[in-house]
Amino acid sequence: MNIGITVYPTYGGSGIVGSELGRDLAARGHNVHFISSVLPTRVTELGERVHFHEVEMMSYPLFEHQPYDLALATKMATVARAEKLDLLHVHYAIPHSISAILARESIKEKRYVPVITTLHGTDITLVGADRSYLPITRYALQQSDGVTAVSRFLKKATIETFDFDDIEVIPNFICPQHYRRTPDAPLRAELAPDGEKLLVHVSNFRSVKRPADCIDILAKAREAGENVKLVMVGDGPERSAVFYRAEQSGMNGNTIFVGKQANISDYLGVADIFLLPSELESFGLAALEAQACELPVIATRIGGIPEVVADGESGYLSEIGDVEKMAKDTIRLLRDDEMRLAFGKRGRELAVERYSTEKIIPQYIAFYEAVLNKTQAAAA
Repeated sequence: MNIGITVYPTYGGSGIVGSELGRDLAARGHNVHFISSVLPTRVTELGERVHFHEVEMMSYPLFEHQPYDLALATKMATVARAEKLDLLHVHYAIPHSISAILARESIKEKRYVPVITTLHGTDITLVGADRSYLPITRYALQQSDGVTAVSRFLKKATIETFDFDDIEVIPNFICPQHYRRTPDAPLRAELAPDGEKLLVHVSNFRSVKRPADCIDILAKAREAGENVKLVMVGDGPERSAVFYRAEQSGMNGNTIFVGKQANISDYLGVADIFLLPSELESFGLAALEAQACELPVIATRIGGIPEVVADGESGYLSEIGDVEKMAKDTIRLLRDDEMRLAFGKRGRELAVERYSTEKIIPQYIAFYEAVLNKTQAAAA
């Protein structure tokens, strides 16, 4: 198949999943065309089957804000015709679905290109649920030729918010060969030169991720006598506030901010426990990646996280903001090596068994084929 994929190239799990989906599809013999403002971060190589089409913005003084959605629709239509795309797969409803639908309608007399929309979370729970965006988001769902969601939780939330239930659940995924434990890597000694245990947090440092809670968990573990450090991977609007929290609590010497990293698995592979104290996660891709690297996960019992983390088997779940319990669970795992390693192995088993690329990518391919068959039957 010739497949067009659009993602937010630099933010969040949707960009990661869309990028890695495209790479895997190309490895399986399909032609993938990424259509975006910049090359997605996880797409490191272009080639015979992986192509990039940049959405160029017109500079015109009449526009106070450049109309990216229209520029994207124009580029989608151009690429769809020139490359004879079989379908457009867009990740995130606003504005990608609307742009794809506009592109489809603009060229349908010459070529009908089905639109598949994958919902990742905040496009429904935050942006789409905003009353000002609700009607256009509902329209995007109704006009898509196929809709998928990354978790059962997100499908349920979409039904409740938009009264739309024609949704296939296809979860996020990991490559087991890429995400694995590497305790003897030199990075471990660099981060923990005195043999400290390592907690790690990975996010875009938005307030919804509650990254400052990680500092509080670290502080309580240190107060309990644990020789432990915290590695903060990523960047975003809350980074300065988190740095200040570390400074005020005396944890700045035990907290390492490494910023955005191209290979998250390098840091997950050498750590001991993963912290995810978010107040909203539609799936919890970071938790899945951590489990694939045999890290027990300390997280909140919200959204799609209970679908990924088995409470009491591969990690511990708590209520939002219950730093006291999260700290106690962290200390319990730090003090019991046997339990921590057992949780890690169980997490890896669950990740590979339920969410490996070998299991999930064929589900996307089957969904593509079903949508194409349906649209072809309708046209006949």
